[in-house]
Parts: sequence; structure tokens; C-alpha cells
Amino acid sequence: MNPSLASWQPKLVAIAAAMPGDDGAHDTSHLHRVWRNATALLAEHPDADALVVLAACYLHDIVNLPKNHPERHLASRHAAVQAVRELEAAGFPAGLLPGVAHAIETHSFSAGLTPTTIEAKIVQDADRLDALGTVGLARMFYTAGRMGSGLAHPTDPAGLHRPLDDKAYSLDHIAVKLATLPGTMQTAAGRRLGEERMRALMAFREQFVAEWAQPA
Repeated sequence: MNPSLASWQPKLVAIAAAMPGDDGAHDTSHLHRVWRNATALLAEHPDADALVVLAACYLHDIVNLPKNHPERHLASRHAAVQAVRELEAAGFPAGLLPGVAHAIETHSFSAGLTPTTIEAKIVQDADRLDALGTVGLARMFYTAGRMGSGLAHPTDPAGLHRPLDDKAYSLDHIAVKLATLPGTMQTAAGRRLGEERMRALMAFREQFVAEWAQPA
């Protein structure tokens, strides 16, 4: 890690950690994983500004509303505003602030915004990668538990004879949303990694359905 990134990383972690919240799916460990994902994508995009990516990775959830909150789709916009405010106070390079704000605002699936810079594309992909694979699976069930969702439909866990409903059944979230994420990746590396992690999720889903107790 270059000196500038090494200098700013602990400052960004401290800013994020100071924000209120108790969501274990969007904690400091999540931020570290998103940055690790981003470093893998940055390796294929040397033209990207790594400091912009670093700041956005650590501050993208600085305002985090629950999945079922009526203003969830606005959370990333609020986060971008708050992040700029915090970065200005910390002496972050002023010329990079618009890039950080754009990356934060467009990272969210709920917001439905399209990233237009390579930095924002990397941050969006890096965050979505953490929703996939085994850690993503754990985060999915954790979030479903906080929302009061069931594990799976009692008699049709695969949703073969009913509409899928990921608000009611956590397992449905794999097919309803997570399976769509690899196709939304903005970078080639993101798509490649996303597809790899998605295969692990689908294998889990198949095994879960096989083991789920159903009436004889």
C-alpha cells in the first residue's frame, strides 16, 4: 500500500467507526472486505485513483438505513453528503471529494444509480461482491433475522409453485436478488469474481432445498 493510502486508511476507519449503528452485516469488517475486493479490481485498473476508492469503500455506509426502511433508496445520497462533510473536516484532498461522493452515492443497489467513473464502478462491484459467496450468505441470513423473515417456505423452499418472496423467506433472496448481481458488475474482474461466488451460493441453495424438512 502506498504511503498516502496507508496514512488515510486508519483515519477513514475511525470516521466510520464513530458513526452510530449496530448492523453486523455493515460493520467495520464489511468495510475491510469491500476494500480488499476493491484492491483486486484496482490491480486491473491502474488508471483509477486508489485514494478515491479507499475513501468511498470505508465511508459508503456512513449512513445506513435498514433494508425495509421506506427511505432505504436515499441512504447512499445521505451517506455521500455526510462523507464529504467528514472528509473536509479531516483535511482530505478537496479535488477528490466529488469523485468520492459519486462513488458512494452510486454504490447502492437500492438507489438504482449508474456509476460513471472507474472509481465508482470499482466501489459498486466491490460492495456487491461482499453480498456473494459464503460471507454474503451469512450476511443474508443475519439481515433476514433482523427483519423477522423466515428461513424458507415450509413446503416449497425452491419456489417452484409459488411467487418468490424474499421479504418473507430468506432463501428466496438468492434467486430474487443475489443471482442478478454478477450481471450488474461494472468491471470484467467484478463479473468474473461475482460469477465464481454465485456458483457457491447456488450450490448451497440446492443442498438447503434437499435437506429442508417437508411433509411426507
